[in-house]
Amino acid sequence: MDRLASVSWGVDRIDLFWVGDERALWHRAWTPGGWAEPVSLGGTLASGPTVTAWATDRMEVFAIFPDGQLWDRYWDGQSWHDWESLGGELTGQPAASSWGDDRLDVFAPGRDGAIWHRWWDGTRWVDWERLTTPLG
Repeated sequence: MDRLASVSWGVDRIDLFWVGDERALWHRAWTPGGWAEPVSLGGTLASGPTVTAWATDRMEVFAIFPDGQLWDRYWDGQSWHDWESLGGELTGQPAASSWGDDRLDVFAPGRDGAIWHRWWDGTRWVDWERLTTPLG
């Protein structure tokens, strides 16, 4: 087990994510009743996961896949939605945050050496923007 990420979307709740065998994403939740059994969320991750909660009982997990694109899955309070591509030409480890309900920000290093940013504005994913010039 390597490349851990965790988040809490409410009182007495922790969600843990990691890259397991065959590069699949795994998830395990803690509630006052204890730890749930681990569940595979699939995928083929080339990076570690990053996760953010954007409302009570809502969270989104991101990872870069071998195609260099950022992929995500989200929990809507009842079920996990399938992996979807958010595009990009990325490498390395992404990072995610949320500043309120229905607002998500995700950052990732690009293959060009710059830091890239994409965000959910409550209705749609806004196109990638470059935040830095190539570093070096």
